[in-house]
Amino acid sequence: MALIALLTDFGTCDEYVGVMKGVIAGIDPGIRVVDVCHQIEPQNIAHGAFILQAAAPYFPEGTVFVTVVDPGVGGRRRILAVDCSGRRFVAPDNGLIEGVFKNSSETSVVSVESRRYFLTPVSRTFHGRDIFAPVAAHLAAGLPLAELGPPVDPADIVTGKMPRYRFSSRDGIEGVVVAADRFGNLMTNIDELAIERLCKGAAGSQVAVVLADTPIGTIVDSYDQAAENAPLAIIGSRGLLEIAVNCGNARRMLQTGKDRRVRVQLL
Repeated sequence: MALIALLTDFGTCDEYVGVMKGVIAGIDPGIRVVDVCHQIEPQNIAHGAFILQAAAPYFPEGTVFVTVVDPGVGGRRRILAVDCSGRRFVAPDNGLIEGVFKNSSETSVVSVESRRYFLTPVSRTFHGRDIFAPVAAHLAAGLPLAELGPPVDPADIVTGKMPRYRFSSRDGIEGVVVAADRFGNLMTNIDELAIERLCKGAAGSQVAVVLADTPIGTIVDSYDQAAENAPLAIIGSRGLLEIAVNCGNARRMLQTGKDRRVRVQLL
């Protein structure tokens, strides 16, 4: 069964997501549609890219992702259809899909221009309904990517929305908080491999984590290794460094959010 996965900043209090699902069903009622997330911070491309990068590898090959965090809707930005190692994405060319290229061995990109696959008329403000959803439905139903428009060099798509950490074997790793989940856990852009690289060859291989000017401590293996309501650092399920509070909310307790500096240093 064909599968479409939806990721947007639309929320669920309006009709937008439901209408997109209706458009897909109108083209092929046999397509299964699942929700990845609709609570992306409005217009926050980096947040959407972070969630998409974390989620996409767990979907089967052949999945078509409709990804709409599109503050430039109706403007000059392109709409892209992308095949990354068997998973396909329909997205604005604004940096939203840069994370999915990271581990892709084979990538094909086209500019979505074939209006025969759009709804008519196309509105100025809801391309999720009028372009993204119908195009994704046609792809899931078997339409070849090349039918949608001319090829695009993957090197020419917009990138740079996802912050990068800085690494120094002497000074440690400096990154940022990129998001917070509903538990208040603070997700950083520092991955486990970078921390392992920092520790390689260092006696004891212990590190300390500092959030802005607040010492968090060493990295633990489980939440309960910290006292209740105490902050901690842990490698989360995404393979990234997270700052949490055991049985609490780090975002509230530490009064912080995205873009706050995080440092990992050898002890």
